[in-house]
Amino acid sequence: MTALPGETPGTVGTDTPQDTVSPPEAGVEGPEHAEAPDASDAPDAPDASDTPDPSDAPDAPDASEGVESSGTPADADDDARGEAEDAEADADADAAPAEAAPAAELSEAQAELAAQRELRERIEKRRAEKAAPIAAGTGLSGTAADLLAAVRAVESGEKAGTAFFDRPAATPASRRPAPAAAQPTRTPAPEAAPTARPATPEALDAVRAVLTEGGAPEALARPAVGALGEQAAELLRTDPWQLLSVPGVRPEQADGFARALLGADCGPDDGRRTAALVGWLLERAALQGHTALDADAVRTALAERAVGDPDAAVRDAVEEGVALVFQEGDEPSADDAGAADSDGEADEAGDADVAREPVQVLLGLDRYALAEESLADGLARLVNACEKAADWAEAAAAAPGPSAAELIRTTAAAGLVAHSGGEAARAEPAALIAAARGLGLRALGATHSEDGRRRLAAATGDPDTAVTLSGLLSGAQGPGRDEDGALALDLLVVLDAPQLDVEGAAVLVEALADGARLVLSGDPGVLGSAGAGRVFADVLASHACPQVVSRTPDPGPIGELVSGIGIGELNQVDAPGKEVVIVPVRDAGEAVHRTVQLVADSVPRAFGIPAEETQVITVGHGGAAGTRALNEALKQRLNPGPGRFGGFDPGDRVVHVPAPGRAVPGVVLSADAEGLRLDCGGVPVVVPQERVESSVRHGWALSAHQAAGMRWPAAVVVLPGDAAQGLSRPWVYTAFGRGERHLSVVHGVDQALPHAVAQVPAQERTTRLRPLLEALPTPDAAS
Repeated sequence: MTALPGETPGTVGTDTPQDTVSPPEAGVEGPEHAEAPDASDAPDAPDASDTPDPSDAPDAPDASEGVESSGTPADADDDARGEAEDAEADADADAAPAEAAPAAELSEAQAELAAQRELRERIEKRRAEKAAPIAAGTGLSGTAADLLAAVRAVESGEKAGTAFFDRPAATPASRRPAPAAAQPTRTPAPEAAPTARPATPEALDAVRAVLTEGGAPEALARPAVGALGEQAAELLRTDPWQLLSVPGVRPEQADGFARALLGADCGPDDGRRTAALVGWLLERAALQGHTALDADAVRTALAERAVGDPDAAVRDAVEEGVALVFQEGDEPSADDAGAADSDGEADEAGDADVAREPVQVLLGLDRYALAEESLADGLARLVNACEKAADWAEAAAAAPGPSAAELIRTTAAAGLVAHSGGEAARAEPAALIAAARGLGLRALGATHSEDGRRRLAAATGDPDTAVTLSGLLSGAQGPGRDEDGALALDLLVVLDAPQLDVEGAAVLVEALADGARLVLSGDPGVLGSAGAGRVFADVLASHACPQVVSRTPDPGPIGELVSGIGIGELNQVDAPGKEVVIVPVRDAGEAVHRTVQLVADSVPRAFGIPAEETQVITVGHGGAAGTRALNEALKQRLNPGPGRFGGFDPGDRVVHVPAPGRAVPGVVLSADAEGLRLDCGGVPVVVPQERVESSVRHGWALSAHQAAGMRWPAAVVVLPGDAAQGLSRPWVYTAFGRGERHLSVVHGVDQALPHAVAQVPAQERTTRLRPLLEALPTPDAAS
């Protein structure tokens, strides 16, 4: 009998590592940390010791609107108030966006205002044409529409692909046909990590001069050019609060910079300052998973930052196009007004009956507003356009189980289906893909990670049936696109659907042709996406499509334990083979020691699982038992070396972050003039030298967000005493479910673990997708 989590085992035959977490002054892992690498030496804000404090983010005034992270946003914010560890946490959160942020134009305010007007026109047009099917390609606006137009121009032969790049690109491979039959597996070519457009020396010198004049460190020059473009120096001189666009800069630091440049000409109610603050608040909210914020919360945050008239500040920000405003809730319709006029005998009771909920006013950035609008329109298009009378009865009868049969029958009659279940339920989408391909359909499954792709391919028995989402959208994997730019697919099954953020989901749905079917499959209990939005949860909550809930339980002691956690119960499980082991510790130092002992000695000896197949999972990146400390200790034990390749040696386990929200485990192979060479799940990757520090970190220990969507033969979850405030039910559910054969819990949080499972559910994110889906015509909607 293995001891319950929270209890001291009578006999601990195998030590199991515990989940590390940062101390109160270190950053607790949240969505923003899930995607970012560890870069302790990354450039900081104007005051090098003063890194951005998430407590200044919008989640501080509205902490109840947290995200599905390791804890509430307020907890994460308090933990981020550190010195060296605080710098590391915020560098993690902002390193990738700093390099990939698009250049801002001088006419940004006018362009965003025009986008707002266009969005309102689109909303009115959609409401007027509810019954009409939505044509493919019309759901995107702005940059996304430009990208789609570029793709179609290349595919039609109007332009060469090199026309859209600053430097010549390699000759593109010919487009692959749709997979009518299995094709031989090809050895993948080395994949170059994406690089940001390099800043010109002239632009960097100009920005350094402005930063020096304003008392800010020159190290901010490169991220400033990345965020603001080549004209960054001019923008900063005329509007110093544009410095808030640089990841890692706090409002008080931007205020000091502005005072140094403007002197007495600046004040707390300067329109440039208030507009920048509104944008900064919404950007910080997006890092916490929100796509919009309640306008009252924004006003409260502005008042806390010495803005004298928050109402006017919000109004001006909307007029300038910094933010879009939305009203969520029931609004009286013309029919309702007419009925009220014709019925002159309405009494107070009748008035109460027709009373509506108060209208909630939300503020949001245009990028997320347009993504949610596009996604809602695209999902409605799929629902309306597919064939409803397909006969898949024979395939359903041959399904391996009742849940798989139900999924096949439901998909045959719907263009959009939501499928939920645990790890064992992944066999059902695999059966659906196999059945559809047996019917001659072009069916494919897409996963969040390379590990998920391998597991799906093993379940279907055909490696050509599984791709990663990033590989599918980039064209590196899958069938390619047809002459219209749509993916050449009849059925796409997306596993790990909770990891979809709203922008990625919008791009994916836009790429599907009219008549294609989409199945979103995942476990609602795991942590949400690293990016903004909660696509899978909103689709489920809106009842916009048929839903299939798997009845297949997860097997074994680990499955039993995790299933109980999912309903808020931390149950004792019978683990005769020591599948689950609890290792009690007193402090963070002992937690690190026991973790190294488990990974290097105990688990390999007891279960025959080598160290490279055991994954350590922890709550935060900083602290005495965070990912940094654990990775340092594990490297010294498992692969000691001088770190001659930018801190890395051949054989080091690493995690590569090619884009925000994607954490790809790999192993260092070598380094040369081109960069650091990695093996990421069998795919060779070359990370340019200038990107190594910001996008690669050691990976023996990961956060739970980084580990989501992946599994290992053994998992060691580290929970030192200072991890208590970072725990929640989704965090524990996700972390404990990463081990296939063995789970060790390095346990030092006492009763905080059962309390988190029972009392700390997923935190809500403020999004607009659910009401948008509820307002759209969905003839196949399940009640």
